[in-house]
Amino acid sequence: MSFVRKSTDLTGGSGDSGYKRRVPAVSKAAGKIAGLAVLVSALSLPMAGAEAGSSVRAAADTEGPIKVSLPAPTGPYPIGTVALRLVDRSRPDPLVPAVPYRELMISLWYPATGGGQLAPHMAPMAAADWDRHSAPPMGITKGAVDWSATRTHARVGAPVEPRAGKLPVVLFGSGDGGPRTLGTGLVEDLASRGYLVVAVDHTYEADQVEFPGGRLVRALPLPAKLTPRVIAKLLTKHSRARLADMRYVLDQVTALAEGRSIGGKLPEGMLGAPDTSRMGMLGQSLGGSVAAQLTRDDPRVDAGVNLDGAYVGPVAKRGVARPFLQLAAETHTRDNEPSWKSFWRASTGWKRELRFKGAAHGSFTDLQPLLPQIAAKLPKVPLVDFVGTIDPGRSVAAQRAYVGAFFDLHLRGKPTPLFETPDTRFPEVSLIP
Repeated sequence: MSFVRKSTDLTGGSGDSGYKRRVPAVSKAAGKIAGLAVLVSALSLPMAGAEAGSSVRAAADTEGPIKVSLPAPTGPYPIGTVALRLVDRSRPDPLVPAVPYRELMISLWYPATGGGQLAPHMAPMAAADWDRHSAPPMGITKGAVDWSATRTHARVGAPVEPRAGKLPVVLFGSGDGGPRTLGTGLVEDLASRGYLVVAVDHTYEADQVEFPGGRLVRALPLPAKLTPRVIAKLLTKHSRARLADMRYVLDQVTALAEGRSIGGKLPEGMLGAPDTSRMGMLGQSLGGSVAAQLTRDDPRVDAGVNLDGAYVGPVAKRGVARPFLQLAAETHTRDNEPSWKSFWRASTGWKRELRFKGAAHGSFTDLQPLLPQIAAKLPKVPLVDFVGTIDPGRSVAAQRAYVGAFFDLHLRGKPTPLFETPDTRFPEVSLIP
């Protein structure tokens, strides 16, 4: 369900052997519902954590904490970012009904003129909480990595680049339990290509959400027993909450496009910058399922991308009629994922599926570039379980190329041969008929 809690994101590929090997009881149950993620937690990593603990501590003691970096974006524009707190007072919190409003954190990523400090990958309190709770389930002992040291390539609050013109919009949603920061590598690249990308944290579901004023909200604890029925209910509940969140965020983007301020101090040039006639959604795992449902239900969304997520809710059987792209880990197929088969058959719009040889479920997150850097110094970190055997740099490059080309095609009308014939630059990627 999450990186921290008992069972991490449960909407991944059902063929994730690493997860099944480590938690056979949970994986058998969950696999019947939505497939399983390879992103395991403390419950599923007792041996890996114990084995890695001594080497992790030794490395930290002798060399200091490991520092990791994100790959630079490839587009023509420098980028900026700003984090905003949004409060939807039209509804109570769907996960904690006693809270009479829904409170979210989002980040805007966009082409910028440069200037200002580089934004951190994770906000300070969120990074500390990740170190304490989210990293250890991956076999990385607290303090072994300086998560707070990682910087993005975006300048905080930098002015919007006027040469980019009106900005097509892409919403981003992470996997169930994952913070919005875990898609930064892909999000940054889209922003550098001239998109306004809005990354959303889903409060009380994401492992940790840091709000202004030094306030951290952690995910709600999972039930003691994760039976198939319990898991199905949780995924449905989270999916519904996310859908309402994303519709509200779309409303806020519309307000920006109309020149109305939202959520706090905005970068110069942001008011009026979004082009709401060209909007899409990108999501990993449960975020990909929500991308499909939003693409089906909301006429404002023109196209969607699913990064290796099983489908939850009505869209699994009804499909979509608008352009949709599906990226898959090597072992995640329509044969072993029933929701993929039914979704594919029901979808009537432009559609493509791409399979990444050697990729695992976590390959479609920032774990792809970050974990190999850590495993190079801490060889007992179970790297293959999380991000497979695909070359990290090639995996990132291919994801950026295909996702960028998809949105360029369907939001900007730019033709591309990428989805018609194999590209020799990316032999790991197969087009699935």
